[in-house]
Amino acid sequence: MRPQDLLVLRPDGLCCPPGDFLIDPLRPAARAVITHGHSDHARAGHDEVLCTAATAAIMRARLGEGAAGRFHTLDYGETVRIGEVDVTLAPAGHVLGSAQVLLEWRGLRMVFSGDYKRDPDPTCAPFEPIRCHVFITEATFGLPVFRRPAPGDEIGRLRASMARAPQRWHVVGAYALGKAQRLIAELRAAGDDRAILMHGAAMKICALYEEFGVRLGALEPARADSAKSSAPGLAICPPSALQDRWSQKFGDPVRGMASGWMQIKGRARQRGVELPLILSDHADWTQLQQTILDTGAEEIWITHGQEDALMRWCDVRGLAARPLNLAGYEGEEEAAE
Repeated sequence: MRPQDLLVLRPDGLCCPPGDFLIDPLRPAARAVITHGHSDHARAGHDEVLCTAATAAIMRARLGEGAAGRFHTLDYGETVRIGEVDVTLAPAGHVLGSAQVLLEWRGLRMVFSGDYKRDPDPTCAPFEPIRCHVFITEATFGLPVFRRPAPGDEIGRLRASMARAPQRWHVVGAYALGKAQRLIAELRAAGDDRAILMHGAAMKICALYEEFGVRLGALEPARADSAKSSAPGLAICPPSALQDRWSQKFGDPVRGMASGWMQIKGRARQRGVELPLILSDHADWTQLQQTILDTGAEEIWITHGQEDALMRWCDVRGLAARPLNLAGYEGEEEAAE
């Protein structure tokens, strides 16, 4: 069977004709399989959605009643037949509830990985490599320059900065879904149990994480008088709030940002970031290579990101590779990083 018969790229997204559904469609669809809750992958208005229970909860929290007409949820490792296709969800390690999609049809195994990472993350299930014939991988950080430090090292840098400047607030930009919760959980794992002030955009998602068993410790909403009524500490906000009126309540804070893009010094300077923290929810160059090898796939489809370098790496190793040219999945990607 040809992989092109199982998955077809259409203007509205990646379509599976034998199952009559789309994966992370760009427009409302009759049947959609959703990999995770970021809005560039999880859009409102689908009639039926298949996803994990956590992703369904995230979509309801973020999109309201219009999230979907009906949700069907699967546990990791559980398989359901849709049309002629067996569909199984496996952990992607990206954010809470994120999933890879394994499609099995007439002996062909294809995996759409969605967004994924291989770093340990206390807030979500770890990535699980799946043996397959065709592997569809992202390449957000698909250049050799992107080789990240250990997450614990970056958390250590944040804690050291707070110890050096106890008189200044530390305000860290971290995307409201996934990155903020990971940053908090990593701090707790390092032994920091102090209360953290939170921007309102992240508080609702933090409560949802708690409902799914992710313990985040003492969190308080940041109010107008919060910075004056307590000793300087840590506040977390969306990256867009770092330079707006919200951050002004903290006087002259140390502004930080947690993102894989903080490896590029120019981006940190453009954002006015004093403390860049290289903490990514995507696979780096080394992890992309290792994951491709782990799947045993003979054919690699590469999507949103830096395709050329990864295609060349595959070609050198005798692996057939091609760009999938998926569009429309960049809306939250940079912010989420």
